[in-house]
Amino acid sequence: MFLARLPMTMNGVLMTLYVVTGLGRGYGAAGLVGAGVTLGMALGAPLLGRAFDKYGLRPVVAVCGIGTTVFWIAAPHLPFEALAAVAVPAGMLSVPAGSLARQVLATLVPVEERRAAYSLDTISIEATFMIGPAAGIAAITAFSPTWTLSALGVLFGGTAFLIWLVNPPIRDAVEPGMAEARPPLRSWLTGRLVGTLMVAAGALFVLVGTELATLASLRAHGDIGVTGLVIAVMCAASIAGGIVHGSVKRSLPQGVLMLLLALLVVPVGLAEQPWWLLTLVLIPTNLLCAPTLAATTETVSRIAPPRVRGEAMGLMDSFTRLGLAVGSPVVGFAIDHSSPAWGFAAAGLGGLVVASGGLIRWRRRRTPEPAPVPALAETPR
Repeated sequence: MFLARLPMTMNGVLMTLYVVTGLGRGYGAAGLVGAGVTLGMALGAPLLGRAFDKYGLRPVVAVCGIGTTVFWIAAPHLPFEALAAVAVPAGMLSVPAGSLARQVLATLVPVEERRAAYSLDTISIEATFMIGPAAGIAAITAFSPTWTLSALGVLFGGTAFLIWLVNPPIRDAVEPGMAEARPPLRSWLTGRLVGTLMVAAGALFVLVGTELATLASLRAHGDIGVTGLVIAVMCAASIAGGIVHGSVKRSLPQGVLMLLLALLVVPVGLAEQPWWLLTLVLIPTNLLCAPTLAATTETVSRIAPPRVRGEAMGLMDSFTRLGLAVGSPVVGFAIDHSSPAWGFAAAGLGGLVVASGGLIRWRRRRTPEPAPVPALAETPR
């Protein structure tokens, strides 16, 4: 799954550079294609998860692998209009490596060990983001865009083939509830699950907003050259937080982690300069990145019925992509109309707004309910 996620971390930056440099279009046009792919992934994740539940791993991965490979090999030969038109269906056919990895872990790992397993999975995601984008930029700089995008398609196809070949288990036939008929949607898509998914969307809003505000701050002060170092420190802090979260016997609950993640980023803009001070004040909020995502995954795997776990994990992917899709323009608008310092505040406060429904439900569950009034004994008939 680490290898399967690598090309996914490259495709955004490669598509942007290709549209801007290869097709001579602006960043707005590149953003349109990128948004189409992201929208397709958000729409396709729960549908593919349902297909995993119904048909198993191999048929779905085979179809997605072929579709994604064809798209990326054909992309450098398409005009911009055609590229924009097929972006959504191409995104829908992307192999959902994230939700698939979480399904496999839920099958292979006992419930009491899943926090550690999901923490390791989140750490793996951070590692791919430390490697993938930089490797993609190096490739498209050294080689032609046509060759690079075609190679990315081959990489997508190769990793899909490896998943198909290994065929990791995504369901346990003896797990309670697996042999039962598929429950209707309204019976398991409860307010509690929706609240958990809203927290996931809010967390990704915070993360993408923080990254955007960081880039804007470094650019505004002429420190764009240290961007790679700053992002590496942010990823390392997240990895450290994930290690702690996965190793302790009892960690903070999802709601507390989300609150701390958002609140700690709000005042970061007060320490924008020098760049090394900005890097230091970004560490506390990034320590909570991996734990928040791992706790969210653990909660979804615990409350979703095993028979529909694939669809539930797909919905989680959709909500996280929703947070990404909303976070970038909202924080970008705040930066454009004020300063990068206010971008950090917008990231934290906006994430709280997105996650507010889930946080309110979490707070209600934490509040002890009053003891029920004893009922009067009924007279025996």
